Amino acid sequence: MRGRHRAADLRSNGFVALAAGMILPLVAIGAVYGGYRVMSTSGCTGTVRLSVAASPEIAPVIKDAAAQWVKTGPRVDNECVAVDVVSVASAEVAAAISGEGGATVPGIGQADGKTQVPQIWIPDSSIWLQRMRSARGDLVPLAAPSLARSPIVLAVPQPTAKQLGWDENKVTWKQVLQQIVGDSRIIPGIVDPNRDSVGVSMMVAMASVKDQFGPEGDALTVGAVKSLMSGKSEEQSGLVARFPRDADPKTLSTAVTLAPLSEQALHAYNAAGPAVPLIAVYPDPAPIALDFPFAAMPRLSPNRAAAAEQFRTQLAGTAFRNLLAQHKLRANDGTVGTGMTLSPSAPPGGQVTPVPETSVVSKALQMWVEINQPSRMLAVVDVSAAMKTPVPSAGGMTKEQVAVQAAQGGLDLFPDSWAVGLWCFATAMPGGHDYQELVPIGPLTSQRDQLRGAIGGLKATAKGGSGLYDTIYAAYQTVLQGWDPSRGNSVVVVTGGSNNDPSGLSLDGLVSALQRAERQDQPVQIIIIGVGAEVNQAEMQRIVDATGGAVFVAPDPSKIAEIFMKALALDDGR
Repeated sequence: MRGRHRAADLRSNGFVALAAGMILPLVAIGAVYGGYRVMSTSGCTGTVRLSVAASPEIAPVIKDAAAQWVKTGPRVDNECVAVDVVSVASAEVAAAISGEGGATVPGIGQADGKTQVPQIWIPDSSIWLQRMRSARGDLVPLAAPSLARSPIVLAVPQPTAKQLGWDENKVTWKQVLQQIVGDSRIIPGIVDPNRDSVGVSMMVAMASVKDQFGPEGDALTVGAVKSLMSGKSEEQSGLVARFPRDADPKTLSTAVTLAPLSEQALHAYNAAGPAVPLIAVYPDPAPIALDFPFAAMPRLSPNRAAAAEQFRTQLAGTAFRNLLAQHKLRANDGTVGTGMTLSPSAPPGGQVTPVPETSVVSKALQMWVEINQPSRMLAVVDVSAAMKTPVPSAGGMTKEQVAVQAAQGGLDLFPDSWAVGLWCFATAMPGGHDYQELVPIGPLTSQRDQLRGAIGGLKATAKGGSGLYDTIYAAYQTVLQGWDPSRGNSVVVVTGGSNNDPSGLSLDGLVSALQRAERQDQPVQIIIIGVGAEVNQAEMQRIVDATGGAVFVAPDPSKIAEIFMKALALDDGR
């Protein structure tokens, strides 16, 4: 087993094995007989070799600390101690450990076949240990003290941070989510939380907003998660590569302009001298920081366990604090060593956000999975005469035009995994109905451009009334008939007025018809977006109460984009 670890470590150029008492004998007697004679000359009867897998952020620190320690000649029962340190992503080690133990940790995938299970694991966060214990209690130790800290920040390009006023001021999570959902300047990105502790920390913070602000918080959180999903990367390197390389408006409009990173990762990015540096925004309350726990794995031999504990005691104190500071990491208590300066907006040393209970982390990860389940949606847009009303606060655009603009923005956020269709409605549409199918429900992979063109072509009629109730019932029936158990199924209605089709269903008739058609085992949400104060919210609420869903009304139609995004945030069909 030791030989296999050593070969893997050498291949990865992470070898830091310095046997205690080795240097002087080598010089004295030469390298040919060094292996045996070093042990004999130094008085060691053997070697206790520790394999350490450390997260890349802290691996250089651990290598340096190991090299300094073994020079002092540590021993266990007269055996010399050697330390091999490799830099490995925490997700890869977690997969290797769970694979060897025959356990499954949701979301991390299979082991890569190259990463070896170490005797000491230093992941970037204690969250990994929690997730491993949830899979099986004996995979990792119960006690694993933290070695360092790196707070989680929101990395924002300097020009964007200045525009938002975030370069100097503290921001709350509610403000952050409002910007992600409703501000076109924000193009968010994230590393898949299933394989990244920073992403998990972001999800936990967002889930707290969801619980704190009720329905509004729910809409903000779900909308923000969907936006983040559209900018998801599998690795941190892929995420940082999408930050803007130039400050011109065109580049900023397509690059990532907000992403969670560790404080250390942001320092490393800016140290490379990018054309557009990143500003560290510290949201309040602070997310869970990376804490780099020292986990001596279960079932070590007594000598290895003793050597591991000796090594752990070296990873503390002033010298270690200063070594951490060289790599822009804080000490375990949040303070900083010599050579590391905190920005004025950074939280002071000594403030540490504790790692939450396992159930909190599991809930946050489940939120990520559930919200990002593929959706199957039929969008139904009013083109009656009511939508021709000008909107003074929108520069004279009509209700139809502001609605079309909002719908185009929403379409751009939908992932390719979604299936979307489009209807429009008014009285006396072609075909003798109050509605017309423009694009059937189908995968965005093949019809995104078709939908974009159809939305752009929507125009309000000059005299047509609104067959709202007949249209809602027909749309509900259509989605129900093609109900897909692997997706959220929903109808999203955009309307600018009230039903005024005397020959069609009444409100009571629509509610009754929906109640009769509803199937508990095949849920279909109805989400209604009202454009303008003319929309009767109470009447719309009666409709959605019959099937499940929500009503959002923008009394000022110029605010429809924000309302539109909040409404779509709830469109998960459950």
